[in-house]
Amino acid sequence: MPALPHSRPPLTGEAPTPTTPSSAPPLLLCIDLQPIFLAAIPDSQRVHWRCSFALEVARGLGLPVLFTEQVPHKLGGTAEDLLAHCAAPTALGKTAFSAMGEAKIAEWIRRSGAQHLLLCGIETPVCVYQTARDALSAGYQVTILADCIGARRTSDATMALTHLAQAGCAVLPAETVFYALLQSAQHTFFRDYTVLVKKYG
Repeated sequence: MPALPHSRPPLTGEAPTPTTPSSAPPLLLCIDLQPIFLAAIPDSQRVHWRCSFALEVARGLGLPVLFTEQVPHKLGGTAEDLLAHCAAPTALGKTAFSAMGEAKIAEWIRRSGAQHLLLCGIETPVCVYQTARDALSAGYQVTILADCIGARRTSDATMALTHLAQAGCAVLPAETVFYALLQSAQHTFFRDYTVLVKKYG
C-alpha cells in the first residue's frame, strides 16, 4: 500500500461546472474513507487497496470524484493517500448517514451533471446503503463497486446489498464496471488500465 504523503492535498468545496446529462461521465462517490472507520472493519487493507484502484482508474478515465466525510471535525478526514490519487480532491463533510441527505453534497452531485453514481467506501449497511437507496429515489443510476466497500459485520453487508440489488442497484466488481466503461481494447486508456489491473491484483 502506498505510503502516506506528509501533507494533505488542498481540498475544494466548490460545485463543479454544470454539464448536460448526455455528456456527463459517471461520478465516483467515495463514502467516508476515514482512517477511524477503516480501522473498525476487519478487511480494511483490502478495501483501502481496491478503493485506490478505483481512484486511479477514475483519474485515467477522467471521471469526476467526490469524497464524503462523516463529521470530519470530530472524526478526521479521508485517508491522505486516497486523496492523493486526485489532482484537486473535493471532500465534503456530512452529518447525515446518507450522502444524499446532505444538501451541499446532493447539490454538488446535481451540478456535476452525472446521472450514474459509482459508489465505494464504508460502511456498507449504513452510509453506503442509505446513500444508494436515496440516490435511486432521486432518479440516479447506481452501481456499487462490490470489492471497494466494507463493513464491520459481513452478514449485515450481505443483507443490505441484497436489498439494494432488488431495489435496482447494480452490485458489481470494480474491474467489471471499468471494463464496461472501456468497451474495447481500442480505448485510449486500455493499456494503462491493464497496468493498473496487474498492479492492484
